[in-house]
Amino acid sequence: MDSAEWDRLYAGRDLVWSAGPNRWVEEVAAGLPAGRALDLAAGEGRNALWLAERGWSVTAVDFSAVALDRARSLAVRRLAESADRLDLVEADLGEYVPARRGYDLVIVAYLQAGEELRRRVLRAAADAVAPGGLLLVVAHDSDNLAHGVGGPQDPAVLYTADDAVSDIDGLGLRTVRAEPRSREVSADGRTRTAIDAFLLARRE
Repeated sequence: MDSAEWDRLYAGRDLVWSAGPNRWVEEVAAGLPAGRALDLAAGEGRNALWLAERGWSVTAVDFSAVALDRARSLAVRRLAESADRLDLVEADLGEYVPARRGYDLVIVAYLQAGEELRRRVLRAAADAVAPGGLLLVVAHDSDNLAHGVGGPQDPAVLYTADDAVSDIDGLGLRTVRAEPRSREVSADGRTRTAIDAFLLARRE
């Protein structure tokens, strides 16, 4: 999907994603001291807003102007006088270059893209991690297509945690955890399991 397609998707609903943060983002960041964060493919800003509410200074990047407008409106309501903690940037991640070593936490959550673009974005994300900082990558796992539920049905945009590890090889980050993660999803009165790729890496 290109930016125009995402704009139409966001414009057609009040909230495409949940108001709260992704569970894996919350798990990783809940105990961290506030610092500088970068949220790539931020969408409506659910992770960025949650971090900003906790005192982080957050740069949220997405190519959908509609999604960022919604994040801006949510920031006014949720952050009030602290809305300046959230910097919203409209940009194509294939071209966006974040500040090198500029962030204590870099998040790439559910960027489902082909291998070439994914690798380019993940390497830029890794390069943006400051000394002592963390990179968190979460995605619909390749195994989700056959054994999970939800997410894209195109194997070309699915990947594993090991794929993400390979993408950032040589950029000075140590893998903390790289694994598939299961989460329960309720739909149509049934509970099923979705499989996510999870990578957490640190720059020493």
